[in-house]
Amino acid sequence: MNENNEMTAKNTELKQATLGGGCFWCLEAVYQQVMGVVHVESGYTGGKTVNPDYDSVCSGRSGHAEVVQIHYDSQLITFKQLLEVFFVIHDPTTLNRQGNDVGTQYRSVIYYHDVDQKAQASEMIHDLNQPDALNGTVVTELSELPTYYKAEAYHQNYFVNHPDQGYCTFVVSPKVEKFRKTFSALIR
Repeated sequence: MNENNEMTAKNTELKQATLGGGCFWCLEAVYQQVMGVVHVESGYTGGKTVNPDYDSVCSGRSGHAEVVQIHYDSQLITFKQLLEVFFVIHDPTTLNRQGNDVGTQYRSVIYYHDVDQKAQASEMIHDLNQPDALNGTVVTELSELPTYYKAEAYHQNYFVNHPDQGYCTFVVSPKVEKFRKTFSALIR
């Protein structure tokens, strides 16, 4: 968190959004660059195992999705804008898959925190399912946020800490660039 974000956090009640759209490293790297986002944390939710770890999530045994929990200043960025970014930086039309990442842990999912988030997400999914909106039907799940678990420390700030790692170079970096080109007005 930088000095400006700390000041924002002190003066504003922060809201949260929890999104899954493939590997959490990709989402974290993008949302860390979004104006009004104060903190992004990688984690797991939506499964049956208590206190899951990365191995159990990656195996698909736990039933959890890799997600990011976004803490944001709603005076600077709206939930709708966060969703607009979400639907551009991943493919919401592929079930349990993002590129070479395959399995239920990589599902496209919005875990809403309140009825307003549920309504906004539902409306956006409806709009994206209109003819000619996308090349396919949105398969993004919309569910109330169940118990959330923070991922292990080595997953936090992964792209920032490992920009030259192969996955970051070939998978994360292109998503960050797509965000930066498509949403230049939202870059902090």
